[in-house]
Amino acid sequence: MFESIKKLFGAGPSADLKQLVKEGAIILDVRSVGEYNSGHIKGAVNIPVDQLRNHLNKISNKEKTIITCCASGMRSASAKSILKSNGYANVHNGGGWSSLQSKII
Repeated sequence: MFESIKKLFGAGPSADLKQLVKEGAIILDVRSVGEYNSGHIKGAVNIPVDQLRNHLNKISNKEKTIITCCASGMRSASAKSILKSNGYANVHNGGGWSSLQSKII
């Protein structure tokens, strides 16, 4: 059952997120603008998850690696699902932005 929950939230086999960032992955922070402005990963793109479907044009290359993040991992899991269902090929749920930041620095 735990494996099903991990898969649902995109926490399957872990990717080397630090290496993906070094290779040019986009970090997509899907928190609200206010949350983003209170602290974020340098260089992250902010598109709130509830606006993502309307702003997919901001990430035009569907082959580009994308790492989603939010406050806890819930919204980033939703964002990963939205991106995957819209043809983005290489999407990873990075979970909470602060823990992601500690993994990639």
